This record gives sequence, structure tokens and C-alpha cells, in this order.
Amino acid sequence: MRLATYNVEWFNALFDEAGAPLADAEWSARWKVTRAQQLEALGIVFTALDADAVLIVEAPDWKAPRRTEAALEGFAALFGLRARRALVGFANDTQQELALLYDPDVVEARHRPVGEATGKKGSEEAPRFDGVFRIDLDIDAREDLVRFSKPPLEAELRLKGLAEPVRFIGVHIKSKAPHGARSKADATRISIANRRKQLAQSIWLRRRVEHHLARGEALVVAGDFNDGPGLDEYEALFGRSGLEIVLGADQPEPMRLVDPHARQALAGGLMQAHDTTARFFIREEGRYLTALLDYLMLSPALAEKTMGWRIWHPFDDPAIYALPELREALLTASDHFPVSVDLAL
Repeated sequence: MRLATYNVEWFNALFDEAGAPLADAEWSARWKVTRAQQLEALGIVFTALDADAVLIVEAPDWKAPRRTEAALEGFAALFGLRARRALVGFANDTQQELALLYDPDVVEARHRPVGEATGKKGSEEAPRFDGVFRIDLDIDAREDLVRFSKPPLEAELRLKGLAEPVRFIGVHIKSKAPHGARSKADATRISIANRRKQLAQSIWLRRRVEHHLARGEALVVAGDFNDGPGLDEYEALFGRSGLEIVLGADQPEPMRLVDPHARQALAGGLMQAHDTTARFFIREEGRYLTALLDYLMLSPALAEKTMGWRIWHPFDDPAIYALPELREALLTASDHFPVSVDLAL
């Protein structure tokens, strides 16, 4: 059984208003890549990945008359993918949905959110992810009202070979990048404000993780966390990264999530090489920036059933590098690479 997470950059731009794939020679939203080229590359990657269920971060937007499920299922049909049924949770207005694409022959999936619906008043008790979380992040005796621009996808999965259901939470945590900054001081202010909100989202998510772990439930938390230890200078202001919070790095082992790439990053020093899942071209500097942003975290008992995690990085994985078609497809398809885990069920 293979589970995966994959952030597909500008997947939304590859479909028309009705959700049909745009396999033409027009430019995609990726730099110097046509829509046909990106679609073909994604078909190659998804076929090679061959996941039983894959979280798609930045899935096509749900905007009438288009439906995210129909767009993804049309994409799966175009390339004959086993994972051909799509599930979404709470829609958002960012043109970047969270969706699960899965093989209905081996996986049953349904949207099953946890927590109370809050409305605008919010709650301190980890409300439903489309609600409002109240938390004081800057010790000013005044609570901040925090929302997810992309509410996490909460699904219940029933996997063939496993008697108990698996709780699956797909996330796209807020970016810390100072978009819209007009000066260095403005960039600093926005970066700190974004990190505060990111930490609040991480605390909210961690409370949901603790809810499931305390009940002894099998749990997968997957997606793009836009974070990791030591990724920026503002982390020192808050003491720890959002990733450490979600993992429960300071908690007893039964209450920690397991991801070997995250564990290595947390254990290593600044000079130690780390795994990477994303590759961004810095045009002003003429170089690439790499980062570890995408994770597949498992509850301890579920982690005991793993046969191994894999980052589908075309330069770091020798088996992938030896396959030119797949190597080039991974570079063309997105600025992130898939992460997968195989379970022996």
C-alpha cells in the first residue's frame, strides 16, 4: 500500500472553466513550460508514483462550473491512473485546493472533519478546520483570531489489509514569505506576522493530532508545511519551528509522529546536508534554492508497518536519475517532488 503527497505547482492553470485538461501549446503558469508539456510530465510522474492514495497540494480550484473532483478524475482518466477517484474537504478561495486522489478498488475514503463549528466567535479548543481558533501568540493578554486560508483535508480511509480505519489529514500550512513587501522593514514585519500565524496553525493542527493519538487511532499527516528547523532567522524569535510542534518533538514517544526526513533535519546541525523536496529558481541570483517542505508523518503504531519512505528527487535518488524520462518529467511537472511511504498491510 503506497501513500503519497505531491505539491503540483499551478495545477489549476491546466484546466478550462469546465475542468477539462488543456493539453495545448499555450504557456502554463510554470516558467517556459507549455500546458501540454506540464500535463504530459505530470502523467509520467503520477504513473510512476502509482500510489494507492496521493494528497495533491495545490489541486485545481473549485469554482463553478468547475469542480475539483471532476478536473482530477478527468486528469486520471486521460493517463489511465489507478488512483482515479477524487475527494476534497472544505473548499477555499485561493485557487489551491487540497484533494485526495485514490484507487477506489483498494481504498475507501470519505471527508470526516473533527471539532466544533465556531462561526466568527472562534474557540480555544481546536475547532473544526474551517472555523476560527483563538490563541494569544504574543503575550499581550489579547487573543488572536486565526483561520486557515486552506483548511486541512480530514479524511477517514479504509485500506485493504488493515482492519482499523486510518485518519488522514492533508495540510498546506501558511507560507512565511513576505509577499507584497515594499521595503526591508516591511518585509521584516510581514515575515514575523506570517510566522506567528503559521505557528498558530501548527498548534491548532497539533491539538488535533493529540486528539487522535490519545484515542489510539492510526494517523497520517501529510502535505506542504512551508517550514522546517533552521529555515529562516525568525525561528529564533519563537523558539521552535511549526514542524517541531506538529511532530510533537518534545513529547513522549507514543505521542510523537514519525517521519525520518523530519527527524534527520531536527537532529542535524547547520552544516549537515539535509533531504530536500522542493527546488525554486531564484531568477535575480541565477541559481536554485532547495528546501525540505513536504512530509508524510505517521502515528507510531502505523509507522511500524512501513517498508520505507521515499522522496522522488531526480538528483538525489539514483534509481530515478537513471530514468531520463522520469527525471525530466519531475523537473517539468512542478517545483516540488512527491514524497511516498509504503506500508506492509
